[in-house]
Amino acid sequence: MNTRDLDLKRIRPDFMTTTINNEMSTEERFQNLVLRPIIKLQNDLFIAVFKNYVNKHKNVFYDLSLDKRIDYISNAIHKDMKFRNSLKGMVIGLFTVEEYSLYIQNSSALNKRMMNIVKERLIDNVQVISEATTLAAV
Repeated sequence: MNTRDLDLKRIRPDFMTTTINNEMSTEERFQNLVLRPIIKLQNDLFIAVFKNYVNKHKNVFYDLSLDKRIDYISNAIHKDMKFRNSLKGMVIGLFTVEEYSLYIQNSSALNKRMMNIVKERLIDNVQVISEATTLAAV
């Protein structure tokens, strides 16, 4: 394994809540061993990128109710291909070469899992995202 691969694996957070077993599908194993740690590592960046996305779209997000904010996050990730591809790139860029080889074998299913995890992370952080304007307004 080269230095880049070792460094990438070293900086990833441990994901102790995940159980790995032999009955898991290849996609689920990849999700738990690769995607979840990378997405957790990139959490603060995803929040910053989403805030920038909201800002570029005239801050409409901040005027919405909580339910509508959740819909906004979902729509941004699932319907805005440019934004979606940007998010995917932030994850894929932290794959090792071996992980990338596994990823391209079933990228469609893994992209779906990846975007669902990122969406859930943003939804879980909707309060943090919303606080930015509250603090700015004060």
